[in-house]
Amino acid sequence: MKKLFILVVFALGFGYSSGLSAQNYSSAVGIRLGVPWSISYKMFISDLAAIEVYGSFRSNRATVSGLDAGWTSIGINGAYLIHNEFSNTEGLTWYYGGGGSVYFWSYADLYTGTRGNVTFGVSGYLGLDYKFGNAPVNISVDWVPTFYIGSALGGFGAGQGALAVRYVLGE
Repeated sequence: MKKLFILVVFALGFGYSSGLSAQNYSSAVGIRLGVPWSISYKMFISDLAAIEVYGSFRSNRATVSGLDAGWTSIGINGAYLIHNEFSNTEGLTWYYGGGGSVYFWSYADLYTGTRGNVTFGVSGYLGLDYKFGNAPVNISVDWVPTFYIGSALGGFGAGQGALAVRYVLGE
């Protein structure tokens, strides 16, 4: 635990001590093509720090013998991300950060009817972000390991992440 704490302090210190200006746009809106697909909004709050929020909707419903079966989920995620430039490539940054999520679930099955649930998540972020020089387009790819708390999903999910494509609103 002590080693993890030292690693986190070092990483945060490195991110804040970098004299490079990683920001090459101020905000962007688009989609995250991952699990689940989401609508994304990203806004820089300083030269290195950004906030990203995204929302998702997933459904797997069917009607069996006239009865509703399946599930529906609505998710809201937020993240605080620290960006750092690569010295050789204009417009390319790498980032890390943390965030949280909440998912609202609705289940329907043939035997117990419809019921709901809420799941919370605590996430880490590690990714690459690229802003095309002459076009108002930003893309990013990230890995988002998440620890879920709740009975709909519970435990650690290491397979989360997405490819995001966004339209740059301000530079």
